[in-house]
Amino acid sequence: MAKNLVIVESPTKAKTIKKMLGKNYNVIASVGHVRDLPKSKLGIDIEKDFEPQYMNIYGKGPLIKEIKSEAKKADKIFLATDPDREGEAISWHLSYILGMKEDEKNRVTFNEITKDTVKREIKNPRTIDMNLVDAQQARRELDRLAGYKISPLLWKKVKSGLSAGRVQSAVLKLICDREDEINNFIAEEYWTIEADLRAGRRKLLADYYGVKEKNKTKKVELKTEKDADKVINNVDNDNFIVDSVKKGKRARKSPNPFTTSTMQQESSRRINFSTKKTMMVAQSLYEGVKLPKEGSVGLITYMRTDSTRISQEAQNACLNFIEKSYGKNYLGKKKAAVKKKTENIQDAHECIRPTDVNKTPYSIKDSLSKDQFKLYSLIWNRFVASLMADAIFNTISADIVSNSEIFRVSGSTLDFDGFLRVYDYSLEKAKELPPLEEGQVLKLKDIKKEQHFTNPPPRYNEASLIKELEALGVGRPSTYAPTISTLQSRYYVVLEEKKFVPTELGQTVNEILVDNFDNLVDKKFTAQMEFELDEIADGKKAWKELVRAFYSDLKEDLDKAYENIEKVQIEDPVTDEICEKCGRNMVIKMGRYGKFLACPGFPECRNTKALVEKIGVKCPECGKGEIVVKRSKKGRIFYGCDQYPKCEFVSWNKPIEEKCPKCGSILTEMKSRGKKTIKCSNSTCDYRREESE
Repeated sequence: MAKNLVIVESPTKAKTIKKMLGKNYNVIASVGHVRDLPKSKLGIDIEKDFEPQYMNIYGKGPLIKEIKSEAKKADKIFLATDPDREGEAISWHLSYILGMKEDEKNRVTFNEITKDTVKREIKNPRTIDMNLVDAQQARRELDRLAGYKISPLLWKKVKSGLSAGRVQSAVLKLICDREDEINNFIAEEYWTIEADLRAGRRKLLADYYGVKEKNKTKKVELKTEKDADKVINNVDNDNFIVDSVKKGKRARKSPNPFTTSTMQQESSRRINFSTKKTMMVAQSLYEGVKLPKEGSVGLITYMRTDSTRISQEAQNACLNFIEKSYGKNYLGKKKAAVKKKTENIQDAHECIRPTDVNKTPYSIKDSLSKDQFKLYSLIWNRFVASLMADAIFNTISADIVSNSEIFRVSGSTLDFDGFLRVYDYSLEKAKELPPLEEGQVLKLKDIKKEQHFTNPPPRYNEASLIKELEALGVGRPSTYAPTISTLQSRYYVVLEEKKFVPTELGQTVNEILVDNFDNLVDKKFTAQMEFELDEIADGKKAWKELVRAFYSDLKEDLDKAYENIEKVQIEDPVTDEICEKCGRNMVIKMGRYGKFLACPGFPECRNTKALVEKIGVKCPECGKGEIVVKRSKKGRIFYGCDQYPKCEFVSWNKPIEEKCPKCGSILTEMKSRGKKTIKCSNSTCDYRREESE
């Protein structure tokens, strides 16, 4: 019989740790929280100074009974839930259920699940950190009060099934504000001029910069075609002279290792993982992957962290690996944790890194799923790169003068790749210029002017939204995934071309919250709350003090809102589509997977059908059907033939009414970073071109 009982959160983690500790240890999983506030009511006694009314979670009775039974058999109990506030609270609730003493040293944490770490930490248990528990209790009550007090107001004034939240509503406002910026944006005209020059036989494209007056350069903006024509008319086509050449070197610094936020951002950008998917895959890498000869072992450190700190041991191991694999000249400097702009950084853990740098992605590829391999490669590459030397570029810039009009050209070439050897995820491309000398005369081949208009700010995608939230200090990286998921499940926002677009419902809810609960949606207020939660975690503030202050303002706003807000009617758009069952004009409704048609006669008539959104392009495969917009179960837009299943043509990119000049297949367009790429739908054809939006 095992003398020691270890309780973790995850069954996968339990299996991994059990094998590491051996037969004297029994390892079981709590499967997350075992006690929480009740779902059916507020669960906070406001009259008794916001005392939480915890209860065992419904459905967990048999599991709790099993935990109690195993605990009675054990001489020693270790609470080994996750190493964060949430994990600390779960351990505290477990200790309550098991009747353990507060001063008992039974808490252990594993920043990484490797044999050495697990065995070392199990020998050094500590007491439960009540400051961390209190911070979690405060967050739980704040979220509960906001959600359970404001949501009924939305049900009464708008429609049932809606919700508000302390972080959720602040994020919704960000997305709605950006949409307002886009709608109110007034484009401004501007022009550019490009000179196509020759240095000997080498081509050189130089952009107009400004004028040279009294040996000084002055930048000039071309706001109209008249301004551009004036420059073109003034230049001497036979007299383009290199006025100055500047050469230098530029270092591109190696990146910091991943935090939760930067991992989520890069995962979205580079391997197209959603925030939710990133965290799920990272969890599996942390909890343990079965490797040949080793058994199950955690491959990365704990994936919820705001810190870039690297342990001395891990740094030394990585530097040895770099020297051995790439040479001494690739060694970078040892790194200390970087202080962030935001004050509310949690530095309880290390960065996200591989537990063993010698386990290269390709050496264990056969043991990983496709998704695990992609994310592990990203984490491993980023970590190794963080301790490698900077990349060095040779830079050159030249001013070219014609009748006092200045054209500028710049270029760079890679001198030393440094960390780019393992982590080259940049879109930056080297641009090599022909040899240039001061006084050199260049030949003008062509000069072109081009009209442009300023663009509105882009809608947020997952990566840019997370970056903004982190910069503002709104929420925690661990909460970004569920927050974004909630906004989508409530149909407050939808994804279009991987960008968040607020729905009419989302904008209506946002307007109500902005007008009546300005603190709740204010990003500065939300960030301040996160800062105060950190103060609680550090033992600098009593948790109920924060809850009292929050509720006082909330109650005042609630009382006013119930009096002032009129019932809001969101009219469903009426279509020309006739319901074949009752003859009414069908309306457009928003569902989990996007818009659909529904009969307004509900509940007497429950007829619904798919909303066919045509794009005016004939199907290139069957020639009979039309291409329509469709949505996947995850809400991602794709394009297919309306004759499905007779025709199975599908495309992630939007088909256009234009044939490929190379192979004759239909062309498609995709938009990214303000540019539009036209490419052939035929995967074997390499035709593509870039266009400005």
